[in-house]
Amino acid sequence: MVFFKEQAVTSSDKTYFQLREEIVEGAIPAGAKLSEVELSTKYEVSRAVIREAINRLEACNIVERKANVGARVVTLTKDGLLELYQIREALEGMAARLAAQNMPEAEIYELSSLLEGQQDEVRQSHTYYQEAGDLDFHYRIIVGSKNQQLITMLSNGIYHLARMYRVQLGMTGPRVTTAYDEHKHIVRAISNRDGELAEILMRRHIQYSKNNIAVKLTKMK
Repeated sequence: MVFFKEQAVTSSDKTYFQLREEIVEGAIPAGAKLSEVELSTKYEVSRAVIREAINRLEACNIVERKANVGARVVTLTKDGLLELYQIREALEGMAARLAAQNMPEAEIYELSSLLEGQQDEVRQSHTYYQEAGDLDFHYRIIVGSKNQQLITMLSNGIYHLARMYRVQLGMTGPRVTTAYDEHKHIVRAISNRDGELAEILMRRHIQYSKNNIAVKLTKMK
């Protein structure tokens, strides 16, 4: 089974995807200043291309501009986590409920297959890495809601910032196995067309994830 993965159409897209992934995965650390000169040398592209990529990353909420400082990667904080996950809990809970109503059987089957394919990694190595887009459990449910306004708000607004917290702080350790099992329960509720239960389970899952990440952020200080 072949799942969709974002494809770069232009060199600008390629640079944007590369820079975004380095930020999300922590290769470029939270709080780091983004120098157009240094990045243009690193990626072998013009400063204009880098500037465009930074502007797109700012729209994704993973880069911010400050007066007299310039562009920086956002800092991961407990306050930021709380605000972000309050939004995620409400909107992704809604997405799960709508997915139970609207997601085609074929998409539910693909989602189940995606989880099955990740089981060995989760059980054996206690890691749970999910690439952006259709290889991401949460993204598939968002799209499965079939509510275009909700999809736009989540996938274009906070999706990559949420991935930043998840990838850097939430995809390793004892919580991984529990989170994976929660994903399976959510899919089962969607498959049973139980929208109320799907929403409850998704909201609870995001609450647990928030608490787990908050503990890790506290330990980093």
